[in-house]
Amino acid sequence: MLYVVPTPVGNLDDITLRAVKVLSEVDLILAEDTRTSSILLKHLEISKPMISFHKFNEHQILSTITDRLLSGEQMALISDAGTPGISDPGFLLVRQCVEKKIEVTCLPGPTAFVPALVASGLPADRFSFEGFLPLKKGRHTRLTELSEEDRTIIFYESPHRLQSTLKEMTEYFGGERNAVVAREISKHFEEFKRDSLENLAAYYSENQIKGEIVVLIKGIGRKKKKNRNEEY
Repeated sequence: MLYVVPTPVGNLDDITLRAVKVLSEVDLILAEDTRTSSILLKHLEISKPMISFHKFNEHQILSTITDRLLSGEQMALISDAGTPGISDPGFLLVRQCVEKKIEVTCLPGPTAFVPALVASGLPADRFSFEGFLPLKKGRHTRLTELSEEDRTIIFYESPHRLQSTLKEMTEYFGGERNAVVAREISKHFEEFKRDSLENLAAYYSENQIKGEIVVLIKGIGRKKKKNRNEEY
């Protein structure tokens, strides 16, 4: 059995009782960064063997991990924060487990974009989660496609790229488009900035920030999208 276990994105008390139970009972924990995960396990008073499982080694150790699972070991896969597989390592292992008929159970739990969406004030009934945009190849194409998206669009971004990304988004989506920058979800310095893309780009060009960032952009709206299509 492979358990995919979400871990807190901020406050360590966001861990679920079921996650604590699973982490306490498995034979091995696969951690994106064992140093980061050891802080959480120490907080939970859990002592279990851990090995690193991240994007730089997942191809090399995939077969070893699945062989051990097939031999009967119980494992938990965790990332530094949030749900593994969501902009974090995990997909390759889950896919191989499915192919080899190894049972996979994913626990519900923390992820950064859901609370950011719910608290953003933007429509949350329909949305498109995009994760991180391509850095180079495909970036222009993706932004062009998303400029016509009528659902709320959700991105992850790093602090040092935030200002340049917001500036790009004003060019593709229009500076008047409503947007939200959510930072440090579930942490002490949690912050939401709600404004137009143009104003947000200007604000973050003068204010340097740190931490995990979620960018949310209001969809184009079906009426406006229809008018644009009629113009063509």
